[in-house]
Amino acid sequence: MRVIAGAWRGKRLVAPAGERTRPTADRARQMVFDVLWHARWAGRGAIEGTRVLDAFAGSGAMGIEALSRGAAEAIFLETDTAALAAIRTNLRACRAEARGRVLRADATAPPPAPAPCGLVFLDPPYGGGLVPRALAALAAAGWVAPAALIVAETEIDAPTPEIPGFLPVDRRAVGRAAMTILRRAGGT
Repeated sequence: MRVIAGAWRGKRLVAPAGERTRPTADRARQMVFDVLWHARWAGRGAIEGTRVLDAFAGSGAMGIEALSRGAAEAIFLETDTAALAAIRTNLRACRAEARGRVLRADATAPPPAPAPCGLVFLDPPYGGGLVPRALAALAAAGWVAPAALIVAETEIDAPTPEIPGFLPVDRRAVGRAAMTILRRAGGT
């Protein structure tokens, strides 16, 4: 696993050992960031200078990729001890500790946000229907900015997440995963 593009292109990232974490594949990350970078409803401004939330962060690869491409800050929410250690290791390897904040927190019951995020990555364990639950909890706790884009990874055969207040703008299949991009309603 490596950073795909930006300041740390090619930098190797570690993933937590074991089966509890399923890191987003390089190919899937590339596709997500290409879509965000080039879509008329997103563009470079969806990433550059944006505060990013990587919930169910695992290795932190999505948030670190956003930082590499110019995000101002990334906050990583994770509960697994091995995953928390991997995120910290990856931030150190990129010399990004000052722009990354790692919190031991459950995305379905998050602490209050220090500030809202314009780009949110959700990659929960498959099969638990956690995307709607987590997104509702994160929005209620102030983590999701009014015009935020949310990238939710689910298993390929899962239906498009339907979440009140969030509109799907894109959905792509990559291997066993489906990447759904939603925009908070009322956003531009």
